Amino acid sequence: MKIYEKAPAKINLMLDVLHKRSDGYHEVEMIMTMVDLADRLEMSELPRDSIIISSQAGYIPLDEKNLAFQAARLIKERYNVRTGVYIHLDKKIPVAAGLAGGSSDAAAALRGLNRLWRLGIPDAELRELGAELGSDVPFCITGGTALASGRGEMLTPLPNPPQCWVILAKPPINVSTAEVYGRVRADQITVHPSARRMEEAIRNQSFASVCHELGNVLEDVTLKLHPEVQQLKDAMLRLGADGVLMSGSGPTVFGLVSKESKVARIYNGLRGFCKEVYAVRLLT
Repeated sequence: MKIYEKAPAKINLMLDVLHKRSDGYHEVEMIMTMVDLADRLEMSELPRDSIIISSQAGYIPLDEKNLAFQAARLIKERYNVRTGVYIHLDKKIPVAAGLAGGSSDAAAALRGLNRLWRLGIPDAELRELGAELGSDVPFCITGGTALASGRGEMLTPLPNPPQCWVILAKPPINVSTAEVYGRVRADQITVHPSARRMEEAIRNQSFASVCHELGNVLEDVTLKLHPEVQQLKDAMLRLGADGVLMSGSGPTVFGLVSKESKVARIYNGLRGFCKEVYAVRLLT
């Protein structure tokens, strides 16, 4: 039997860092939603007790460094599964991009192996497992749109934002999330995006208000390290995107676009800045 799972990318409509916690993590508030750019996982059982991962992408680890591998190992150990699994990962989401590609792969592996091995693990328990692998994994398990707090693992479901096009552009650099958070000084942040106002904009289905409330305090760090991210933001706005923001710790920049007539112009214009450009829809 083969199990298939889709692993969509996420974007942060807002991201705020409140303070550094005693456990070393940062207390955050984020509103996240998913877009129709996705990896796909194919999983099948192996008779021997091993985990094998393959991929058409030559630039990702296929061993213990891979989050899907870690997810398979965690669920095997926690539920005493003695059979193995073969996972093929069809990689479409850029890596180290601020789009939670690895976290979404891990979430898809947990969901798929729960089905493959008929373990009957409820979603809440899957999210607890996911939190052991990374802060974005619990959100990626359930998807949709949510307000995330704590270190990202405490989720409050929200309605989906008003439907629109999303242009994603990743410059040819990789950004370390750990490095970006390591440089954040929460006590020096002077302008905080508002989760309350973004939630209100979503509930009112006001596209203009969603664009107005976009905000990410990590931009201050990443843009200083990588000025080309600012150049991408400026280019998107100049080409006509309605709202522009860096996702997560970057370096991917996304633009929200209400009119399909603008999409091709923005997409083609950005291809002059970087090769990895995608025109997708919100995943609602």
